[in-house]
Amino acid sequence: MAGIDVGGHGGKRSTNHEIPLIPFIDFLLCLVAFLLVTAVWSQMARINADARVPGPPQPDEPKDPPKEKQLHVEMKGDTKFQLVWKEGNTVVNTIDLDRKAVPVGNQGDYRFPDLAKKISDEWNANGAHRAASDAKLDQAVLHTDNSTPFSDVIAVIDAIYTPKRDLTWGGKTEKLPAFNVTFAVN
Repeated sequence: MAGIDVGGHGGKRSTNHEIPLIPFIDFLLCLVAFLLVTAVWSQMARINADARVPGPPQPDEPKDPPKEKQLHVEMKGDTKFQLVWKEGNTVVNTIDLDRKAVPVGNQGDYRFPDLAKKISDEWNANGAHRAASDAKLDQAVLHTDNSTPFSDVIAVIDAIYTPKRDLTWGGKTEKLPAFNVTFAVN
């Protein structure tokens, strides 16, 4: 225990006291921790000073950029593919296609050549990024179930990568797949 000596004055009664400093320090550390935690969360209740208020549009503000078309390839059960072109949430075109697997090689691999041909035709008709100087790729979203076999997913990705386009990079022109593929699980 720590003590505080206030010094005795002649005949007066001694005023020495013992103060338990260890519990006091523990209490202060708990207070500091509590204040730090609450200080972090207090920012969530603030309103930003740059909040937009209703009024006429500003002439220098950019308008919403036009949404780019995306190709959604949906694996409908074991019998169909559905190709859907979308601009944002708006459906532009829908195409149903039968699911016909063609074996390739001796390992049991297979491909979907009808799907690959249809995706190539669709990209030639609707693809946005065709110029060799354009570094962006068109987007394709593959919709599958959790139960879809991995070999089916690979075969569909190979079909989506079938259309190729030229890309000039650093003075050199290369052939690249026209689509960048992302997944969406149903």
